[in-house]
Parts: sequence; structure tokens; C-alpha cells
Amino acid sequence: MASKFTELGIDCADAGALARFWCSVLDYEVQEEHDDGSITIGPPGRNNHHGPVPPVLTFAPVPEGKAVKNRLHIDLSPSDRGQDAEVRRLLELGARQTDVGQGEESWVVLADPEGNEFCVLAGRRP
Repeated sequence: MASKFTELGIDCADAGALARFWCSVLDYEVQEEHDDGSITIGPPGRNNHHGPVPPVLTFAPVPEGKAVKNRLHIDLSPSDRGQDAEVRRLLELGARQTDVGQGEESWVVLADPEGNEFCVLAGRRP
């Protein structure tokens, strides 16, 4: 049997602020606030979900800041609007446009409030 992708850990300065941002982006909710200051978010009704379950995100506060481009990032596929409208929505939530040397591609690279890069894809995916 293979492993299942269930959680992505993200180091950050302000776990609460980043958790709120990503809850708004993904329509997730806070699932657990841990004693070490980390916060786990996931889809509503995660425990009652039938079929494949999207991974949760856990934001863990660390003392050092982000120094270089992410080696791993999240790709988003808009589910109920086009790419341009989704990019506008994410910018209004606090994301910012960033250039990681992507050139002329079909995806848009943004950064969350702490500078973590993520992409908004043009094509819709399930």
C-alpha cells in the first residue's frame, strides 16, 4: 500500500494570520490550535467526508524568516470563477503578485502575506 498525502506543514511568523488567509483562500476552517502555537486548517466537515479528503495545512511558528524561493508550493485551480477573477479575489485577501522567473506561462504566481509563493492555474481541475 502507498502513503497518502494528508498534511502540508508551513513554517511561518504568524500562524493565526496565515491560517486566516488560507482559510479564506480555500474555504477551510480551523481544525485545531496546538499547544506549541501551530494551527491546523482543513475543509469543513473533514471527519464526515466520504471519498478522497483534501490535505490539511498546519502553520507552525518559527523564529527565522523566509529567505529564498519556496522549493514546494501550492497550485490552486479556481472552482467557481475564471483565473483572472480568482487572482483579483486573492489579491483582495492579501496576496501579492510576485515574479519567480516564470516568464510567459498560463499560471499566475502570487505570494501569501508571508511571502510563500503559490500558483493560480488557468485550467480548471477537479
